[in-house]
Amino acid sequence: MISTRFTQEFDIEHPIVCGGMTGAGRAVLIAAVANAGALGFLSALTQPTPAALDEEIRRTKALTDRPFGVNLTILPTIAPVPYDEYCQVIIDNGISIVETAGSSPKDHLPSLKSAGIKVIHKTVAVRHSISAQKLGVDALSVDGFECAGHPGEDDVSSLVLIPAVAARTDLPIIASGGFATGAGLVAALALGADAINMGTRFVATAEAPVHRNVKDRIVANTERDTNLIFRKFRNTARVAKNAVSDEILDVEKREGTTFEDIASLASGARGRQNVLAEGRMDDGLWWVGQSQALVTDILTCADVVKQIINDAEELIDRRLTGLVAF
Repeated sequence: MISTRFTQEFDIEHPIVCGGMTGAGRAVLIAAVANAGALGFLSALTQPTPAALDEEIRRTKALTDRPFGVNLTILPTIAPVPYDEYCQVIIDNGISIVETAGSSPKDHLPSLKSAGIKVIHKTVAVRHSISAQKLGVDALSVDGFECAGHPGEDDVSSLVLIPAVAARTDLPIIASGGFATGAGLVAALALGADAINMGTRFVATAEAPVHRNVKDRIVANTERDTNLIFRKFRNTARVAKNAVSDEILDVEKREGTTFEDIASLASGARGRQNVLAEGRMDDGLWWVGQSQALVTDILTCADVVKQIINDAEELIDRRLTGLVAF
């Protein structure tokens, strides 16, 4: 058993997290993560309405009696998102942990904290981590450059970013970006983190509600099979390398192009339907991190967590302890 500040303060068995993932963060996966002794987050905005989120939370509770959380990603959108209503559903269902991402959670912290909810905020920089701590969040989930999704514009890898944040903040840290193994967990702990966050590794599990082609592609891919898109618009995103993301890169290179020129290619709905649901791997964007190079098989969530913890304990007990001479 590996006990850390994170496991103690959040009452989670293992220092492993499955953060919110649009499209994939649904009941069947998050319940399996919870049953494995890790902490998983439903993706609130995967559900089209607050009422649908209420149903998904109830569905998850029917599958597990262990703690799980809800991710609330706060982003500017064309159509207004009823964030207050989503928050109320979270509160009414007695959820004890919320993961916020995107913009500052300051507008939602009062209601969440008054309900006794612990808030973990995702950050991509030291300065953002310091700001989040000042706001009063309970923990930080720090995304290094290797991560799937939006790593920010600073291009700082987990090897540097995690200890830099640890040196400037006092909160429990969840290391995110490049983690998929027991060795990665040990490395994260050595860097000053208290847990690891894995998205790509949990997508390649038996329970993940995505097409088998997605899981097989993660296993087959290497660390080089991602693209960084939207850099031109200062909204960098790491996605799988495929025909669509290659085309977006080509469009971005042209003089005078705007986001409107790639909007249809970048459609999230297109990626969720064509790729995640139907397995047409070159017909939409899908998110994946460089850690896919470390994923060699499709296991159950229970086996993934067990393998990571066993490998980490063996590394600590046998290899690392033996390196110290007295």
